[in-house]
Amino acid sequence: MSARIDHLVVAAATLEQGADWCEKTLGVTPAPGGKHAGVGTHNRLLSIAGDGFAQAYLEIIALDPDAPPPQRPTWFGLGDAAMQARLRERPRLVHAVARCRGLDEQLAALARLGLDAGRARAAERGALRWRIAVRDDGQLLCGGALPTLIEWGDQHPSSHLPPSGVALQALALGGLPREAVALLALPGVECPVAGPALQAVLHTPRGTVTLSSDD
Repeated sequence: MSARIDHLVVAAATLEQGADWCEKTLGVTPAPGGKHAGVGTHNRLLSIAGDGFAQAYLEIIALDPDAPPPQRPTWFGLGDAAMQARLRERPRLVHAVARCRGLDEQLAALARLGLDAGRARAAERGALRWRIAVRDDGQLLCGGALPTLIEWGDQHPSSHLPPSGVALQALALGGLPREAVALLALPGVECPVAGPALQAVLHTPRGTVTLSSDD
């Protein structure tokens, strides 16, 4: 079984803060996204497709102040008080999501390695339909280095995103168990034994930009 990097997640205290960060850091304005019903978040998106990372995009995500209390754990730990305190300082690269086929089989295989990556939950926004793995406690594994797995329906968000001039050139996920690296077989992704949970190198209108989860 294998997966491919689908998108990088930059969490922000507000979408306005996240869009401002994107413009100042990457030199581009993110496209509109939408709201996630029942989860209490909303997002903006930016294509970062590049060689070896087809259809990849950047998701800027924040709690939606107009949403009712979420019915299930907030994605990527956004509901955690400590996370919100960090995000008030600045937006941060917090996670990566990998797309796959056979999501349930992938989750079962990870469970056999002792990695409870959650269970598949159905979600939708507009014409988009997907299934995403979420733990009941909302926690991310391996310090956030183990990608969340997602299985898309007939449409993918990247098909609606305009070219941005930003391209993902390299991605490193630090500290993943060797067995998980072999199972997911993420093409183009380096998996060092140590280092930041996530480190992404992007070509942008402002030159080469490196984002790290340790920043």
